[in-house]
Amino acid sequence: MRYPQGGGLTSERRAFREHIRMQAAELFTRGHDNAAVARQLRVSVRSVQRWHQAWEQGGSPALESKGPASRPKLSEALFAVLEQELAKGPAAHGWPDQTWTLARIKTLIGRRFHKSMALSAIAQMLHRHGFSHQVPVRRAVERDEEAVTGWVKETWSQVETPWRRSEPGSALRTKPGSR
Repeated sequence: MRYPQGGGLTSERRAFREHIRMQAAELFTRGHDNAAVARQLRVSVRSVQRWHQAWEQGGSPALESKGPASRPKLSEALFAVLEQELAKGPAAHGWPDQTWTLARIKTLIGRRFHKSMALSAIAQMLHRHGFSHQVPVRRAVERDEEAVTGWVKETWSQVETPWRRSEPGSALRTKPGSR
């Protein structure tokens, strides 16, 4: 099962599901039918049918968890190397500005580790390791903070329209005086 955050099941959740499958194996040995096992364990009959078939072919070991559905493309050691490379900055790797993009990180991974990853997988991997997608603030050297603050307080408050009308509105599309 996949989740929108890009991960699979946690190790606790995998252990919980394996425990349910082992309970099903005990019920199979006692001779319970698939519908009764499904009712008792509160799972679908189709899942119990798959478990029963696997149990008949391989016994209880066939119902054990096989671990996460996929392994990360970059191990923790390789990610530590990638983190060092990212800390050097894009200019050190031949890009003209100091902005890391997913496409550039993908190119860096390909050059450094000879691995290919999808952009979404790179984004998920970086997010898992605490990186964010925020862009640094760029400010003009000539910027006058006092002038900006004064403009926001004085001018912007006059330009900005209020959210509510001062008079009650009408649900009709036409104005009341035009009828």
